[in-house]
Amino acid sequence: MSQVVQDSMTESPGAMTPASQDAAEPLPFEQAPKLKGRKRILQGLQRISSSPSLAKFGRTPPSSYRSGNKASMSCVSLTSPSSPHGHSYGISYSSQSSAGFSTAPTSVAGTPGADSDPRVRVRIMNGNDSTGYFPQTLTSVPLPEEVRVTPKDLQVSHTQAAIAEQRETVSEPVAKVKARKRRENFDFWAEMPHEIKVQILSFLSPKHIVKCSLVSKAWHKICFDGQLWMIIDTEEYYRQIPSTSLVKIMTAAGPFIKDLNLRGCVQMRDRWINDGQNLSELCRNLENFSLEGCRIDRSTVHYFLLRNPRLVHINISGLSAVNNSTMKIIAQGCRFIEHLNVSWCQQVDTSGLHNIVQSCTKLRDLRAGEIRGFNDSSFALSLFETNRLERLVASHCEDLDDDFLKLLIQGLDPEIDPLTDLPIVPPRRLRHIDISRCPSLTDSGIQSLDHNVPYLSGLQLSHIDSLTDSALTTLLPTTPLLTHLDLEELDDLTNTTLQNLAQSPCAPLLEHLNVSYCESLSDAGMLPLIKACPSLHSLVMDNTRVSDLSLVEAAAQLRLHDRGFRPPLSSLPSSPHSPKQKPEITLNLVAYDCSNVTWTGVREILSRNAEQNRLRIIGLKCFYGYQDTVNEHTKRVLRGDSRAAERLERKWGEYMVASEEAGAAGAGARRRRRRAREAAMVHADEEEGGPRGGRRRARSGGCVVM
Repeated sequence: MSQVVQDSMTESPGAMTPASQDAAEPLPFEQAPKLKGRKRILQGLQRISSSPSLAKFGRTPPSSYRSGNKASMSCVSLTSPSSPHGHSYGISYSSQSSAGFSTAPTSVAGTPGADSDPRVRVRIMNGNDSTGYFPQTLTSVPLPEEVRVTPKDLQVSHTQAAIAEQRETVSEPVAKVKARKRRENFDFWAEMPHEIKVQILSFLSPKHIVKCSLVSKAWHKICFDGQLWMIIDTEEYYRQIPSTSLVKIMTAAGPFIKDLNLRGCVQMRDRWINDGQNLSELCRNLENFSLEGCRIDRSTVHYFLLRNPRLVHINISGLSAVNNSTMKIIAQGCRFIEHLNVSWCQQVDTSGLHNIVQSCTKLRDLRAGEIRGFNDSSFALSLFETNRLERLVASHCEDLDDDFLKLLIQGLDPEIDPLTDLPIVPPRRLRHIDISRCPSLTDSGIQSLDHNVPYLSGLQLSHIDSLTDSALTTLLPTTPLLTHLDLEELDDLTNTTLQNLAQSPCAPLLEHLNVSYCESLSDAGMLPLIKACPSLHSLVMDNTRVSDLSLVEAAAQLRLHDRGFRPPLSSLPSSPHSPKQKPEITLNLVAYDCSNVTWTGVREILSRNAEQNRLRIIGLKCFYGYQDTVNEHTKRVLRGDSRAAERLERKWGEYMVASEEAGAAGAGARRRRRRAREAAMVHADEEEGGPRGGRRRARSGGCVVM
């Protein structure tokens, strides 16, 4: 069989190897019949076995070839049966770019010879061949059916590849989520800048700052930082803070303190010197200074005044250690002072104040209640010439008389206008005058204010027994800016003064009026006043002769003013679902100990307050028997529960009617008294229980057996 295979050789029209190019004549080819089946496969395998022919040329056989005379497979064609060549043998060729060296054989479909005659046979070279011919083309063996790739499989694979490629282009690559590195634990408060810590603590009250200092040493250092104590106002907690804490605060924050208010701190009596150092030496930047009611020695007060030349506000009222020497220090060292309060200083008189008025050119507010020497004409002329005071408080000064007041307002020997018979003087800058409880004043001294105080807004003339209507009849028309008027306990005052006040230019601006204990005043003067003063916020008329008509008129006027009242936009609800604005008290009436005021007038006030959609109500202080009901009714109105307020007002009215009927004599008195007791119990339940089901008093229903 091998003899047949060796004799069956055909000529290849392909390129010749270098060994075959030396031959003089081409090799002869013999026509052999086409083999089939097993013989054909053996022929192909024999063709591949070319190791013996390569050995003749002295060349080392390829490592892929097996040693010995047995044939080996070096190339298998993977051409599919659907190829246009069918099962034809592929053609192998050597690359011409190899420069004489053999390369791996490559199957080329278009090689000449294979297309021309598929039945052409190629001679297979073996080890016994002496020609050294190396075949250019090699036959191939098709793959078995179980591993052969069909066109349908290729189409499916191409479709899947296209879908996968489309998914890769459309969908974004999923980034791998890296686990975050856990941040190292740190102390948030400790890492915070010191300035931010101080700013946070500044929102706390001084009492809470002192409590926070107990947390730790670091907190203690921050809580006593001077920047937190620029303002020390102990007016609200002066009884609770110990002297040691005050000394510690003043020692730590001395250079930072600008506002120091130690009003009422009697516990600092022996603590002004700490470790041999006076606390006044630490505070050198004070602008507002108040020692009212403190227990302090004179030297410490002087130290404070000498070491703080930038003081603007000084309140040393009620200090027994203050005298005229202290006033001299203020006059020499505190040139920027604007407010001075030396009331109730028993060792100070007007001679010491005279130096301050002349030296301190910015003084605007002088409060010298119960100070001796107000009959000094030189001091009065000094105040007239400087004309800088805007507030003068000289209450309880027994020496203040008509002459001093005339020198203060008109000066000495002023020029008189021949037409009006009034002194021609510059108008005073006084805005508030308090000369109450000065028994030496009369109508003549008060009349000196006429036409000379056009900027006056507050006037207190209470407890001056000698004043009459003539003192105010000419004064009120010349004070168009008057808002506060205090006429308490003027026995000779009549309704004429109230009527003149209602017709004066200051009536629309009047906010506070006090006429208590003016027993001659009645509804004749009060009714026109209430009608003419729409801005009235406080009306004190206790122990007068006013009746229910004044209360009814006040309720009616407030209802009338509410029609044109428009609340500010900031107080309106932002949306329909927001809570409604609650009412507030805009008029305070004081009408207790008025014999003509009954429960009918009080009920009128309650009825008006309980009306729906009322933003302004009346606060009433009346007879003590009615006051509890009024207070409970006002609480319900202020919290917006108008229905409960109306129910309380109705029950109280029924109780008052039943009580009056029970007091009447005649037939049915026993039945009326029983109804009065029942009405009283119902009213008590309503007043105590409230609209939200509060606890009611327990009552026994009586013995059923008996």
